[in-house]
Amino acid sequence: MAQFNIVLPKLGESIQEATVTKWFVKEGDTIHEDDILFEVATDKVDSEIPSPVDGTIIKIFHPENTLLPVGEILAIVKLEDEDENPETSDSTSTTSESNIPELTKDRGQKGDSGVDDIRSLSNRFYSPLVKKIAQEENLSVSELENIPGTGDRGRVRKNDILQYLDNRKVVEPKVVAPQAQVLPQPAAQPAKAKVSVSVGAEDQIIEMDRVRKLIAEHMVMSKQVSAHVTSVVEADVTNLVLWRNQYKDEFQKKYGEKITFLPIFTEAVAQALTEFPLLNSSVDGERIIVHRAVNIGIAVAKPDGNLIVPVIKNAEEKNLVGITKSLNKLAEAARNNKLSLEDIQDGTFTITNFGSFRNLIGTPIINQPQVAILATGNIEKKPAVMELPTGDAIVIRHKMFLSLSYDHRIIDGALGGAFLRRIADILEEFDINRTF
Repeated sequence: MAQFNIVLPKLGESIQEATVTKWFVKEGDTIHEDDILFEVATDKVDSEIPSPVDGTIIKIFHPENTLLPVGEILAIVKLEDEDENPETSDSTSTTSESNIPELTKDRGQKGDSGVDDIRSLSNRFYSPLVKKIAQEENLSVSELENIPGTGDRGRVRKNDILQYLDNRKVVEPKVVAPQAQVLPQPAAQPAKAKVSVSVGAEDQIIEMDRVRKLIAEHMVMSKQVSAHVTSVVEADVTNLVLWRNQYKDEFQKKYGEKITFLPIFTEAVAQALTEFPLLNSSVDGERIIVHRAVNIGIAVAKPDGNLIVPVIKNAEEKNLVGITKSLNKLAEAARNNKLSLEDIQDGTFTITNFGSFRNLIGTPIINQPQVAILATGNIEKKPAVMELPTGDAIVIRHKMFLSLSYDHRIIDGALGGAFLRRIADILEEFDINRTF
């Protein structure tokens, strides 16, 4: 019979796995094109996935609340109006289930393309790539089971199995006669540090929800991946404040949009990124990917207390009005859980506004795979010394702190400091007579 494999779709450039949180169909159900099949969730957004074909669900492989890699086969659909046919159609993925490599029970025997799967021999999850490597290297199931995994819930990643194979090639003895081989013991993985916490009788225990767990893992991963350095400058934004106070009502009347300070900060960052393109990049192994488009993510707090980062695409091409409209639209969608996948993808730099909580300064964590993030502090009136024609004078000025966390693997202090200073200069030089 003609079949179609439903796979976990690619949900964004940086998203490699997602959780199937809900199935809307069950085995035996008849489905039509565009019917919603299941809901998936990442650390960024939840999405409902429609069916690309008409047919009948004949097999569902994974239950709800299962974390899976992109490309994993989730279900098989028998296509409508098709008779028995040995060929399999799959426009979503060229990999059908029968093409997933089989792992042999005994090492030394090459597996045929049979129907048995590792799931029948193990409760542990393995991605198709890991299973393919294991089959090509003639690993037994018992060997694969003993490989320590560094992925979520101990999942074996590509690097884990490749590291195991490298170790085995180095220490595995040559066999001169048929005999049981002594396999090398996998290198012990360092255990995650656990902090002992005493719980009192009147203490409240709150279980982290799924999104909070994912955010926690993403933040810890970022600190482990990037060498974080934070630089700070203080900027005099008096002209900017006076301009907004004078024109905010006129701006709203003309464009129907409230203008805050954040669009002005975003405009300044976009301009500085065009002048310092290395800050608009990502690190891929030993390669530096410098992005052409300046896509600025804005950290937004959701009503449930979690954080999401919608992205203003091609911010360097937008004027202040365009940035304001984009920012207000994205912030409103974030607060109402209406963001689409496109709204949160492809960010190349992030701004987080600590000033919205009247905080002066902060040291933000880089939003991977980006290499820098800017924190904007609260604007305050401060006494400052200014040089006047008659001499120095103490005057009241509006000032704020800007703090930049950057990846010291590719950005040195001189570059990071110059970029941050350039943002401050753009804000300080804001034209108080600017029109819009």
